[in-house]
Amino acid sequence: MHSNGDHDGVDVTSWVSVCPGGLWKVQLKQTHEESQEIVSYSGDDAACSSSDCPRLGSLCRVRVRLKANMDGAESLVSEMGNEKLSDQSVAEMTEATPFPRCQDAVLQVPLGDWITLRLGEGQCNITEACVERMRAGQKTEILISRVENGQDVSAPAKAKLPLCATVELKSCTPGKESWEMSPDEKWQWVKSHKERGGVRFRSGDVWGAADSYSRALKLIITLRVHGREEEEKEQEAEEQRDTDTGDKMHQHPSANEVKSIKAELHSNLSLCQLKVNQPERAKASATKSTLLEPGGAKAWYRMGQACQMLNELEGARKAFRKLLELQPESPAALKALKDIARIEKENNAQLGLRLSKMFS
Repeated sequence: MHSNGDHDGVDVTSWVSVCPGGLWKVQLKQTHEESQEIVSYSGDDAACSSSDCPRLGSLCRVRVRLKANMDGAESLVSEMGNEKLSDQSVAEMTEATPFPRCQDAVLQVPLGDWITLRLGEGQCNITEACVERMRAGQKTEILISRVENGQDVSAPAKAKLPLCATVELKSCTPGKESWEMSPDEKWQWVKSHKERGGVRFRSGDVWGAADSYSRALKLIITLRVHGREEEEKEQEAEEQRDTDTGDKMHQHPSANEVKSIKAELHSNLSLCQLKVNQPERAKASATKSTLLEPGGAKAWYRMGQACQMLNELEGARKAFRKLLELQPESPAALKALKDIARIEKENNAQLGLRLSKMFS
């Protein structure tokens, strides 16, 4: 993220967001007055004040409209939005508006409609990232351009870019920072992100899956887990509370469970990174997974694949040999080792040919 102000009294914040089609650069513009503005609401809408902006888990009433042009005019696409939802109070917001993620859409949200987003779910990364920087009652303008190979792309074939849109935050419910959450709450978010990542990957939304796994990892590393003795004491205390109150909803993760899920998340993230041609990151993620769970066959296979893509043949050989130790009859490992031997033979032959020409 990068922030700066210009001489016209406008604050510009830029960052990169993940969408189904890849990475997109977002520039958010606010006047200095808007940045400092505090909007007061009567009744329930006062729940989101200047000191209580949207946070993780907040239900946010949002409207996104695409500008028809970028000359500063106020003409907007999709003006026939659902105005009825904007009149609801904060107390009436109980769940997020359901809508599918589309592989060909950038903004993801229904344009022109007032919808309810749950901050932190990653349903629409660009809109959520904007809302995180807003207060209730604010309206901001964003400029979106695609990023390919680390460079801004101003005019891809499938869309007229950059896109210009406005984002309005009507109101929101209270949320929490990650450090304010109980271990149970964090664990529920981790499991939710992991499950959502699997659904997205199976639907072909690889970038979205990678984002979900990354969100889960950011939360799981903040989980404080106890040793065995502390764990047993806490379990006894929890069982006593359950007996007293009849509450069976607490799900405290054990240290081993957290370690296993963390290893699986790194392995899954590695697979996503391989799919989007990021072998160095895939190798790093797979390495973290194998350190946490040395018996994870998938992680060793993905490490081998990443090393192959990086032409690190010795590293790839070690990874696939480790996979064979875990799964002696693995066809994938056997084939990969044969491919490595063939590539090395070809490389040696080419080297020999060059040397013979050099000294002939």
